[in-house]
Amino acid sequence: MSTTILGIESSCDDTSAAVVRDGYMLSNVIASQDVHRKYGGVVPELASRAHQQNILPVVDTALKQAGVERTEVDAVAFTRGPGLLGSLLVGTSFAKGFALATNAKLVEVNHLQAHILSNFLKEHGKEKDFPQFPFLCLLVSGGHTQIIVMRDYLDMKIIGHTIDDAAGEAFDKCAKVMGLPYPGGPVIDRYAKEGNAQAFQFSKPKIEGLDYSFSGLKTSFLYTLRDKCKDDAQFIEHHLADLCASLQHIIVNILMSKLEQAMQQTGIREVAIAGGVAANSGLRSALTATAERCGWKAFLPEFRFTTDNAAMIALTGYFKYRKNLFASQDIAPTARYENVNF
Repeated sequence: MSTTILGIESSCDDTSAAVVRDGYMLSNVIASQDVHRKYGGVVPELASRAHQQNILPVVDTALKQAGVERTEVDAVAFTRGPGLLGSLLVGTSFAKGFALATNAKLVEVNHLQAHILSNFLKEHGKEKDFPQFPFLCLLVSGGHTQIIVMRDYLDMKIIGHTIDDAAGEAFDKCAKVMGLPYPGGPVIDRYAKEGNAQAFQFSKPKIEGLDYSFSGLKTSFLYTLRDKCKDDAQFIEHHLADLCASLQHIIVNILMSKLEQAMQQTGIREVAIAGGVAANSGLRSALTATAERCGWKAFLPEFRFTTDNAAMIALTGYFKYRKNLFASQDIAPTARYENVNF
């Protein structure tokens, strides 16, 4: 008998709904919020209000695109956290109401776990190769940078993480200093393709083990701009492509050096990436090149699955549904997940 899961994602500024049946994505609808661009970052109150406006039409569209009636939904999976609490409240409340109204099961999902499992999304008519357990996953987003050992769909262990800022945050904050629009990561990626990655040198953190740090890099980047702009007020404009290329080069280098170290320590030969920064062309190229050099098998998610989306929430809900891991109606969203290893 088939299992149909409705997924709800509202952790930040994208309202998304998707339908997954037996691991296959039938629909994935996303409503983005452009209002935050003029503020240079997500404004939590504006985000939660937009979610309230978007969630009904987004869910309705997702069900219609999938050709699924509300009564056919076996469970509704929702992002419980981590994320912006006001945004999470909207998705959680809707999921509870939907479950009560349709007698569907309720499944809570860790947003980060879902990003990783997006590597297993299937679509009818499309052949795809999937990672084999165990494999390593480099999870890189605006708020998190982690190296994770994947032992099964729901069995994961973090072996490395950032001790301060995340890689995505470093991209966005440095972009803001250069006067680039939000989100800055994709903009830096575009300019980097036209620049010289060796034009500028920035401070590289010296952190033991498999943990990351990006706060020192941000400071080094800021000081470089401050000193150079004293002699040339138009320095950023004159060297924008080279600055972006050099910044992207060192961030990718930091990410890959720890990942390669993790592969050597664990002996695992398969690796995947996930999260928003997984769309970065420099990181994707570096992973592909390193995999060829070291004999790894690398898995790169499709660009549409690197951003926040409900298909990954629904798929994670599907795996939890198969193990009868259901939530109760008194469950509350959480800005941070206490269960470090999921």
